[in-house]
Amino acid sequence: MSGAPRVVVVGDIATDVLAVYSGQLATGTDTAATVSLTAGGSAANTAAWLASAGVPVTLVGVVGGDAAGAQRLAELAEAGVDCAVRRAAGHATGTVVVLSESDERTMLCDRGANALLSTVDIDAAMNGVRAAHLHLSGYALFDEASRVAGRHALAAARSRGLSTSVDAASAGPLRRVGAGAFLDWVRGVDLLLANADEAVALTGSADPARLAGYARHAIVKRGPEGAGWATSGARTRWVPAQPATVRDVTGAGDAFAAGLLSAWLDGAQPEQALRAGARLGARAVSGTGARPIPA
Repeated sequence: MSGAPRVVVVGDIATDVLAVYSGQLATGTDTAATVSLTAGGSAANTAAWLASAGVPVTLVGVVGGDAAGAQRLAELAEAGVDCAVRRAAGHATGTVVVLSESDERTMLCDRGANALLSTVDIDAAMNGVRAAHLHLSGYALFDEASRVAGRHALAAARSRGLSTSVDAASAGPLRRVGAGAFLDWVRGVDLLLANADEAVALTGSADPARLAGYARHAIVKRGPEGAGWATSGARTRWVPAQPATVRDVTGAGDAFAAGLLSAWLDGAQPEQALRAGARLGARAVSGTGARPIPA
């Protein structure tokens, strides 16, 4: 996308231990699965999908000083992501165990070095790039250790005149920190993205109009039921899901966010931006793992 504005993405970088299985998980005994080590982390995934769409992107985060951290950074660089990522000696890179079955996935998360994200990391990155938009993964806000940095990233972006977006990230942590607190932290962002479960955790409803009072625009993803876009004082727009053969839904929301942002920043109307998100989301679920499959 020649001439596209640069996006700064802030948040988590991780190694995914991905186990794809079918049928019911047999608790207390063995379940056959295909297990692989793949690149993950919601922010890193979104950055990689943005780069695949031709959007210049800088990722801000922290990895450990271990071999996993070096490998994650090498993968991101190869994908075309500029990394303003600190390596923290003596700390481990974040790891997520992902149990993936059809259109559901369950995650066991060890944030590792992601918890070390600081305001210094944000300022160093923001002072080093000319960007038009900042996208924050909600995971940075869930953890008290990185919450100050996440909130600082939004404030720093606003002070520089950047537009902003936040991905609500995960329903369980939203319920733990509380809907009121999270909505206060993100109030006033340009785009707030949530899936249906996250929207319910925040407002009691999967209707994006219920979120529109907290952001300029609210987007709710409903999987096979499509996605909706709400703006206060305007009708809610809906688009259907893109047809796809679902193999693994890991990272589908991150891909959707990247597709939507790339279109919206290029001037697309809500329906066009939703369709762009749906296209990348469909690509994501058609393969395994959370990142674009190299051509």
